[in-house]
Amino acid sequence: MAQKKLEKQLNILDYALSSLWRRRMKSLSLLLVFAAVIFLLASFQLVTQALSDKAKQVLAYTPEITLQKMSVGRQEAIPLAYRERLGGIFGIRRVVPRIWGYYFDEVRLANYTVMGMEVGEMPEGARLDTALASGAMPGPGPEEQGKVVIGQSIKKALALEGRTTFSLFRPDLSLKAFEVSGEFSRDTDILTNDLMVMNLAEARDLFALPAGMVTDLCVYVANPKEIDTIARKISEALPAVRVLTRPQIQKTYQVVFGWRSGFGSICLLAALAAFVILAWDKASGLSPEERREIAILKVLGWETSDILAVRFWESVLVSGLACILGMTAAYIHVVYFAASLFRPVLMGWSVLRPELYLVPRLEAGDILLILAFTVIPYLAATVIPAWRSATVPADSALGG
Repeated sequence: MAQKKLEKQLNILDYALSSLWRRRMKSLSLLLVFAAVIFLLASFQLVTQALSDKAKQVLAYTPEITLQKMSVGRQEAIPLAYRERLGGIFGIRRVVPRIWGYYFDEVRLANYTVMGMEVGEMPEGARLDTALASGAMPGPGPEEQGKVVIGQSIKKALALEGRTTFSLFRPDLSLKAFEVSGEFSRDTDILTNDLMVMNLAEARDLFALPAGMVTDLCVYVANPKEIDTIARKISEALPAVRVLTRPQIQKTYQVVFGWRSGFGSICLLAALAAFVILAWDKASGLSPEERREIAILKVLGWETSDILAVRFWESVLVSGLACILGMTAAYIHVVYFAASLFRPVLMGWSVLRPELYLVPRLEAGDILLILAFTVIPYLAATVIPAWRSATVPADSALGG
């Protein structure tokens, strides 16, 4: 009995394949449109997952807690003397001052992220060298005066091919000379693409920041499980200071990537809805040839369930092949073409945009999500009209 049912389904599948081949131009056009919709949705899903993983990987060695002074809702310089007020909080391993800000290049109309810090004071400072493609991080000594490490886009913007020196204007319009001592690797472009790192004294001189003032304090804790507890104690000791923890910063990146991908997904869902409406219209609007075909099958003894099974297998074949083509194209688009179609949405307003080198992590949940948004609506849009078409009386179809 089971063997007969299997043979029956195989025969129905064979007929579905021959039916698709007879209408191969219509089937091919539907397949290509369906694959294109899946390609767009899968690309957004893959690139969002890859960006989130990349941000999590790069932010793994950021300070556990960052302190910034706030005044009327805006950040301002924080005194170095605040470090002494943190000495009584148990669990703090080290407090490292940092200066960071944005430098606007009026010639190239681009913003550079400038960061000044003493790498030797950071507990994980030695690990920063692993983010470099060449050279070394600048040190605190006089011999390191003017040394700077730059990202790949800054190198291109300053046209440093064949030379290692450049100059930037101070606030009083006097020039300050720099020498490139290292370059960040392309693997960290998501964070270092427009970054310029120098020692603390050089950054203070570039921004004309008063002595004894920095932009923030980086707090390293002994036990990562006590981050929230220590952050709460810091807030109590320094009420005017904004306390940012590493998990909060990581969550911010997740929210940014999620919002942008969600915005694009909403736009793509409109395209998916239009496709489902098109599929419904094509499936429900039977041509005279299709009506005659259904009538002949009924005359030959086919039941309504058999005709319904033919339409079901046709939909499964089209949607399955469209999923394979769409997901494969999406993976190639993200890995080998760096999601070039979506770069304006994902990169934002910045002039200096990083070269993305993404390796998406395709999981079962992502595949199921894509199937739920594409294949299931398509099956519903084809099988339900198929049932209506299968109930057409044979005599009326042959008479039409």
